[in-house]
Amino acid sequence: MENEPKKGMSRVYGAVVRGHGVASGRSGDPRFPGGTIAMQIPFFRARGLDLAGFFPGTINVDVSPWSFRPGPEARRFERVAWHPGTPAETFSFARVTLVRKGVRIPALVYWPHPETKPEHFQPTGVVEILAPRIEGVEPGDAVAIESDPAQAAWDWRGDRAASVATPSGS
Repeated sequence: MENEPKKGMSRVYGAVVRGHGVASGRSGDPRFPGGTIAMQIPFFRARGLDLAGFFPGTINVDVSPWSFRPGPEARRFERVAWHPGTPAETFSFARVTLVRKGVRIPALVYWPHPETKPEHFQPTGVVEILAPRIEGVEPGDAVAIESDPAQAAWDWRGDRAASVATPSGS
């Protein structure tokens, strides 16, 4: 793919996959008009995370056989009671850079902790990305996710051949 990651950064490669459509509201679930992200934004803002500038939906990227783990400097929000019909959840956000067609886009990994997430689970190798609106993103698009290991760690979860660049200078 494009250039090597910056010194000290990791890069994992993947492909865009279709999600549940709940985060963006495309699923039409009447419990989440406008999508879960739009409904959660005020709760994160109240806790100090401003998501202005990010599209209120996620880009789902299959990085398997790798899986995401929040790094020690990722932002963590516990017991977020964002909807009266669902239990409170824990979320982590990690600063990353999405690389698509040679363009580097500041983004966040949006990670509802699986142990508190009530439904709409993702496969272990699928990571949800919040980014500004990006036109033309389609399932199958090749992308890379660059991260500082203090923000995002990538754990091996399989035996399929995969490409990941470890931090430069290590």
